Amino acid sequence: MYFKTFRVALLSIFFGCNNISTALPEQSTQYTGTEKENPYHRISEIPLPAGYERIGCTEGSFADWLDKTPLKKDKTVYKYDGTPKANQQAQFAVLDISVGKKDLQQCADAVMRLRAEYLFSGNKFDEIIFYDNDGRPYKFEKPFTRDNFTVYLDRVFGMCGTASLSKQLHRVNKFSDIIAGDVLIRGGFPGHAVIVMDIAINKNGEKVYLLAQGYMPAQDIHLLVNPSDESLSPWYLVSDDGIIQTPEYTFRNNELKRW
Repeated sequence: MYFKTFRVALLSIFFGCNNISTALPEQSTQYTGTEKENPYHRISEIPLPAGYERIGCTEGSFADWLDKTPLKKDKTVYKYDGTPKANQQAQFAVLDISVGKKDLQQCADAVMRLRAEYLFSGNKFDEIIFYDNDGRPYKFEKPFTRDNFTVYLDRVFGMCGTASLSKQLHRVNKFSDIIAGDVLIRGGFPGHAVIVMDIAINKNGEKVYLLAQGYMPAQDIHLLVNPSDESLSPWYLVSDDGIIQTPEYTFRNNELKRW
């Protein structure tokens, strides 16, 4: 169960986290201001850029569940051991989702946590299944209790990661087809993954989206600011640019995948 933690720690000694920004600007967006507390209670309350409307989603869908994800009042990102993360400039808000008590729920694990929590909340227990890098399945089995769910996720987080999750997901051919629940992922050791939390569109058909991530070491899942466009942050614009610059990682738009 602790194989991945040891592996990531060892690789981090030699390589660290790929594409980490070493110098991040202070974020001063039209939404965050100078308030120390997050005023929004859930993802659906995050203000939209002028002229945009949220894209409707089916009630009970993954996109609908993500839109209703609760947010903490405290903007601080804490690690699994209760200490603050060193970089506190990457987040717009913090999701009120468990990070666990071990250094297991990192980037891909945060994505798997959200997907599993959605399925668990809808009693879709048969659909809770993840695969390790060799294709071995890890299926949630009885008893379908919260305690057993926690044990199950610890096992998944210990044996699965970006490399395996990248294989499990399906490539989205056109980035402009992005929907909530999609995942930007680069499979590797460690690689990285972030999840699309919400989508909005304007009358010209232009789309914007929100991203959330977990990171190394295991830490609160947090909604990301947009370091490339402070006037749009925390929203990201769907564009023809092949590069998506997040605060701590750079993706390409051909790395978008779907459940």
